Formats: sequence, C-alpha cells, structure tokens
Amino acid sequence: MDTSAQWLDWLQWPAMLATVLAAWLVASNRKNRRNEGFWVFLASNVLWVLWGLHDGALALIVLQVSLAALNIRGVSKTDPAKK
Repeated sequence: MDTSAQWLDWLQWPAMLATVLAAWLVASNRKNRRNEGFWVFLASNVLWVLWGLHDGALALIVLQVSLAALNIRGVSKTDPAKK
C-alpha cells in the first residue's frame, strides 16, 4: 500500500474526533460554541466524504452530504436573534 493510501486509511480517526467535538460544541449553552460546532460538523462531513471516496463507502458519502445539507438548513432557519 502506498503512503497516500495509508494516510487516507487514517483519515477516519480525525473525522471521528471532529464529529464528536462538533456534537459537544453544538450542545453548549454558549452561542459562539454552537456556531463553532456547525463549522466543525461541516469539516467532519468533508473528512468523512474523503474517507468514503477512498474506501468506496457510497452510503457513508450520501449520509454525510445529507447531514451537511440538514445542518445548513437548520442554521438557515435559526432565528438570528437567538444565535
């Protein structure tokens, strides 16, 4: 296995950590942490899609694109006064 393939195999770990961190952030009572969580979730979606492309995990790719779309939809529907 070449070096780039090995690196992509390990990509699932930062993706997992980013997902857990994002969930922790969006559960915060602090507005700025919830906002950071949104961006970390989007970063985790990108990492999972990259790993899914490498691993041929089509269902994971579709899931991550769907979750990103739902996250963007949720943020766009949030009352700006409550952010």
